Amino acid sequence: MKEFTHILPVDSSGFYGRYGGAYIPEILHSNVEKLKEAFYRYASDDEFMAEYHRLLRDYVGRPTPLYRADRLSSHYNTNIYLKREDLNHTGAHKINNAIGSVLLACRMGKRSIIAETGAGQHGVAVATVCALMGLECVVYQGALDVERQQPNVQRMKMLGAKVVPVESGNKTLKDATNEAIRHWCCHPESFYVIGSTVGPHPYPEMVAYFQSVISSEIKKQLSELTGRDYPDAVIACIGGGSNAAGAFYHFIDNDKVSLIAAEAGGLGVDSGMTAASIMAGTEGIIHGARTLVMQTPDGQITEPYSISAGLDYPGVGPLHAHLAKTGRTRTVAVNDDEALEAAFRLTRTEGIIPALESAHALAVLDKIQFAPDATVVVNLSGRGDKDMHTYMKYAK
Repeated sequence: MKEFTHILPVDSSGFYGRYGGAYIPEILHSNVEKLKEAFYRYASDDEFMAEYHRLLRDYVGRPTPLYRADRLSSHYNTNIYLKREDLNHTGAHKINNAIGSVLLACRMGKRSIIAETGAGQHGVAVATVCALMGLECVVYQGALDVERQQPNVQRMKMLGAKVVPVESGNKTLKDATNEAIRHWCCHPESFYVIGSTVGPHPYPEMVAYFQSVISSEIKKQLSELTGRDYPDAVIACIGGGSNAAGAFYHFIDNDKVSLIAAEAGGLGVDSGMTAASIMAGTEGIIHGARTLVMQTPDGQITEPYSISAGLDYPGVGPLHAHLAKTGRTRTVAVNDDEALEAAFRLTRTEGIIPALESAHALAVLDKIQFAPDATVVVNLSGRGDKDMHTYMKYAK
């Protein structure tokens, strides 16, 4: 069997420079080691990867289009292409990792799946794949997110998943992740599908790998559309970092490509009401990895805030912490009002309603001026159906 090829800058202990690792309870050590062994084995297995890509094609609907947004390009006087992850089955990029992870669980003989979710797109994706494969599914979601993401809660329940509202802390993604990990500690026979590039090694690398189909397609599609297989810039929103990892993956080693991460500024990076973990965070440990974390001087995690449930997380994946600190990526904080303005602009110029998370990436176009001949790819990570209740509060 061929050996797994590490494209990401990660060592054998799961560190990306200073960030990463596996800081986990002893009861989970065996689980994580077996997962690492299985991931490297099956990611190099032609039969497994053929099944993965078959499902992406026939079930998810990949490849997703790379669409030149003519009216948006005219508005910003540059060439803007949207990677349409919103057109995937379930409405977001999350299904890419859910397919790969649940296939891996099946290969490992697991029949019970647990997951955490913020905006609900990861929860819906995991519930969808569990329904497809006949597996039990339990999804933890913060009670606040349950309230503001009702369409996705209803979808998860219809798909047969048990949705557990989490009442602790800020009742958002961090708290849902805490409870999912507690469940995992009590039921180590379960398989935990993490939705982002966070958590103990190998999760950050594994999720990025299953999401790398995004940048793989961008390369091929740009070559067909422009004659060059890389853009001048890739823009993606970033909470934990799964869609950004997928969009950046095959361009990390190409210094001709500017990689821009849009994180949730909330009411402002210095307002105390933010989820800008790269800009406002310091080095710490959260959910099994050393990374940049929003915390007090004595190491207590502070509560994040964003209008977007999917970006409302007090840390960032270790890959992204490393890329930001080494200068490979540029981080831009986007406040709530800026994301809303960008969402309405896309809707009314291109007829596409983006998820609030994706709107943060679109708002970068108002903050950075690109050359008229530049090729800029914005990863449109999800569709906005789930956010209509919020959008209607601000519609003019």
